Amino acid sequence: MSKVNNINRRKFLEIFGGCTCSLIISACTTAPITERKQLRLLPESSLNRQAAQIYENVKRKTKLSDDKKQLQEIKEIGSKIEESVSAYFNSINAKDPTYNFQWEYILVDDDKIKNAWCMPGGKIAIYTGILKITKNKDGLAAVMGHEIAHAVAKHSIERASRALVLNVGTAALDIFTGGAISNTRRTTGVDVAGMLRRFGIDNPFGRKQESEADYLGLIFSSLAGFDIRESVKVWERMKEAHKGQEPPEWMSTHPSSAKRIESLKNWIPEIIINYPPLKKIS
Repeated sequence: MSKVNNINRRKFLEIFGGCTCSLIISACTTAPITERKQLRLLPESSLNRQAAQIYENVKRKTKLSDDKKQLQEIKEIGSKIEESVSAYFNSINAKDPTYNFQWEYILVDDDKIKNAWCMPGGKIAIYTGILKITKNKDGLAAVMGHEIAHAVAKHSIERASRALVLNVGTAALDIFTGGAISNTRRTTGVDVAGMLRRFGIDNPFGRKQESEADYLGLIFSSLAGFDIRESVKVWERMKEAHKGQEPPEWMSTHPSSAKRIESLKNWIPEIIINYPPLKKIS
């Protein structure tokens, strides 16, 4: 290794380290209600625009359900949760995290997929397959509250920001080790950086977000006047639907159904007392 390369490498790491630290310090913030520390490097407006474009593509390329009654119920539940979020933050004189959201709901016609999601900016999709698990309005509100909580807590921005730092950090580490990471991947076919990222960082981080969305989702659903005790039944039905096919929790970005049920049971009494339905929502 030449002296010139050593100097260049050292110079790069000094610049990288200084820039990264200053970026991270200036971009640290906290999640609403839980006050968990977060990293947000990317502008929310950009992610919201991208999410809206993706959502439009989903609407064009995916088969949407023609069950207008079910879609209307979804919109009504969503509207109550929307209002509960805004009303709650206004009541504590805090900035409404959804002030710039353009809420929208679709029902995807796919009975095989038991899923729902909410993109940045309030773009929500419910799959008909999840309706077999939710069973009723309170169950559906539990699922929608969870998905909406991801958007309210800016989890997508946090995840994208963390990925940005990890990608730059991996490049710096590769330079520092003389390309050892890249060489290992080329010679063995194993993506060492991907493994480190998946099992060492992303999975625990993902579980934190999922648990936070469970907790916040209960709060938003309770504020909106729904029976949050149904959330336990939803996850009991989800566990049954999986029939023991869930991966071990340490390999998953999501908490296990059993862990979720345990957490929900612990949180529900506290949330019912501390976050009762808002009068204007009920």
